[in-house]
Amino acid sequence: MPANRSRTERWRESLDQIRSRGGGIEIAPVGPDAGLGDAVDLVCRVRVVDFRDGVIAVEPPAVAGTPVQLQAGDTVVGVITVGQNRWMFRSRVESVAGRGHASVVRLAETDQVERCRRADPYRVSTASLSLPAVECWPLLDPTTVVAAEMASRSLVRDSIARGTRATDEPDAALVLPEVGPKFEARLMNIGGGGFGLVVEPEHASALQNARLVWTRLWLAPQIPEPVGLTARIAHSHMDSTQQRYAGCAFEFTFNPSHKQFVVETVTRFLSSRLGRAPRFNNAA
Repeated sequence: MPANRSRTERWRESLDQIRSRGGGIEIAPVGPDAGLGDAVDLVCRVRVVDFRDGVIAVEPPAVAGTPVQLQAGDTVVGVITVGQNRWMFRSRVESVAGRGHASVVRLAETDQVERCRRADPYRVSTASLSLPAVECWPLLDPTTVVAAEMASRSLVRDSIARGTRATDEPDAALVLPEVGPKFEARLMNIGGGGFGLVVEPEHASALQNARLVWTRLWLAPQIPEPVGLTARIAHSHMDSTQQRYAGCAFEFTFNPSHKQFVVETVTRFLSSRLGRAPRFNNAA
């Protein structure tokens, strides 16, 4: 059997190894209109709880420690990554047992798992994902983030109320903390404690000396204005293509109230992506 085909057909073995080691996969709630329009996809990192008879049980996705409640029937795209190998598949939520952090999400059995090509790592014949753009700046003075986060909160809320960008001139009302030169990235995944970024080779050097970064996450068209937040670089590495991957932890120390806003805004995005109205305690 050719090596390429062998690796593809061993996805079950790889997934079972992930489960036995307490590892995780990625799922992107996409709704029934996946692949249509200009919407981006939010890829959530989740721990694998069980895997048998083709059914994958995972913990619920979470943002800044707050679980995102999926429902039976929700459509998702799954991503299994082992080293340089990545597989993708489409599935749906079969059932959700428990509540909050104690929930277990069961994904319906699938036998159409495809190995991604390195040249196009988030696209196969049955599914594709569009990663959100992220604007990043090395943060020089973390005490200056409060005004920037409050300004971002105001712009996002105004844009949601209007259903469009809050200003016709991009970045006309942009408020930045004290930062270094800007660089571009893509949001690989998000989880309970932070998120992962991928930076193209031409911008990779910007991460080498950064410890804290100010970021603006684009989730349009559901969220017309970018969500501004502070993150701490936990680790980073460069792959064979010279892309740099960075694991970032949410940093709300300097403005604790911003955490609830970020959670509610991301929840709003995911609810909209799944085709249902957002539900949370406070208006975003």
